[in-house]
Amino acid sequence: MTAVTETDVARRIAVTASHRFYVHIAYASAAVAVLGFAPTYWIPLLSGRLELAPITHLHAIFFYGWLALLIVQTRLAAARHLMRHRELGVLGVAVATGMCFVGTGAAVNSIRQAEAAGFGDAAVAFSVVPLSGIVFFAALFALALVNVKRLDVHKRLLLVATISLLQAAVGRVFLLALGGDPPTVATAAPPPVFVTVVPGLVSDVLLVWAMLHDKRTLGRVHRVYWIAGAALLMLQVIRIPIAGTEAWASIARFVMTLVP
Repeated sequence: MTAVTETDVARRIAVTASHRFYVHIAYASAAVAVLGFAPTYWIPLLSGRLELAPITHLHAIFFYGWLALLIVQTRLAAARHLMRHRELGVLGVAVATGMCFVGTGAAVNSIRQAEAAGFGDAAVAFSVVPLSGIVFFAALFALALVNVKRLDVHKRLLLVATISLLQAAVGRVFLLALGGDPPTVATAAPPPVFVTVVPGLVSDVLLVWAMLHDKRTLGRVHRVYWIAGAALLMLQVIRIPIAGTEAWASIARFVMTLVP
């Protein structure tokens, strides 16, 4: 009886530690997103020096709303408020759906602005980054919904989906480090797609952190991290040869026809 009780206690301690880890990594993801966009979005916005299309601000509302919801949901799970966690899951579906539509609209708006400035071809090529990112996020979110009762799969899919969004925030830091001007970075010529690989790998450090946590607490890395992580890494690399193709240009132009 004592052995069983000790085993149960150890299991509960491990579960609690796992829940706390997801709270910590949710905060870390939000911090990366806020700090990454602080010089080019938050600081100019708060100082009144930022003029962007309304779709860009709506994009920020949805994407930061997702990160805020992730923090709330992980805290609820850690506190074992599972009923409230499930209720807010409905809001998560609404926010994720809105992210896909608004993200697409923001990407198309960027292409049109770049075309007006004479950078149309570069913008169409670079659009492979945000548009493929939206598809990747949507796919992982859909898989997470299908596996909502398999909590080990569900939460890991949502985490990888969230990490996949952070490449843009890290990329802004790299862009500024290379001499970009914070108030005008958003209106500059789109960079070549290959420059997004390193920021993607940096944001993937959060995934490595999650994998190490699994190894330490479970003795192995969950297969979701191996499969979804490999898919994310492949996406970050395969964008380079795809971006300049006629096939991608056709896809991007078709997406543009879907957005008024």
